[in-house]
Amino acid sequence: MKATLSNMNTSHLSSKKALSLLASAALAFTTLLSTMSLQAAGFETIDPPQNTADVEKVEVLEFFWLGCPHCYAFEPTIEAWEKNKPEYVNFVREAPPLNPSWENHSRSFYAAQLLGKEHEFVVAMFNAIHEKRQPMRDPKKIAELAGTLGMDEDKFLKTMNSFAVEGKLKRAIQLARGAGITGVPAVIVNGKYRTSASISGGYEGMIDSINERSEFEKTAMGIQ
Repeated sequence: MKATLSNMNTSHLSSKKALSLLASAALAFTTLLSTMSLQAAGFETIDPPQNTADVEKVEVLEFFWLGCPHCYAFEPTIEAWEKNKPEYVNFVREAPPLNPSWENHSRSFYAAQLLGKEHEFVVAMFNAIHEKRQPMRDPKKIAELAGTLGMDEDKFLKTMNSFAVEGKLKRAIQLARGAGITGVPAVIVNGKYRTSASISGGYEGMIDSINERSEFEKTAMGIQ
């Protein structure tokens, strides 16, 4: 009798283990299919959709961080796309400080933007951080770099700490949260679709998704 109960218990435990393994395998397979499906589509849908800056155009919004090596690697790809983007597309950038250590980079980006030197500043900062291996976290060092681009260093520092930049930081964080951004680079098309290298399978996949969704939104908006 004892041997029989022991055998039954062993059999019961083996069945539970088998069912657990099957459940784990099913979950892993479902996750794999979900990942493959996302990469096939190249984007995720944002719910609810976010507002855009210009309702007359299709907005393509890139979230990035100056200190991010992946953003630096993506830069030639998105820059080439920007040069040939359709007229109906409005390309904008946001640099939310998703990590406290990003804040001075974010402040400096918005300061340069307000002073009319956004593009030149991004190029110079990317070069300093990723090519010359300079962290560029000290506001004074950043201001010195801004000075080489024709910006007044004192004015740049004051702008970094201005109410206008403070407002841009808060707005960027709100936009990132609303769009479900957890890492960079990430791109949002018309407030409705989110893509990244992991979602689309790479940088070229991101561009394909941007182009496809932009064309889709153009048609939906009735833009000629």
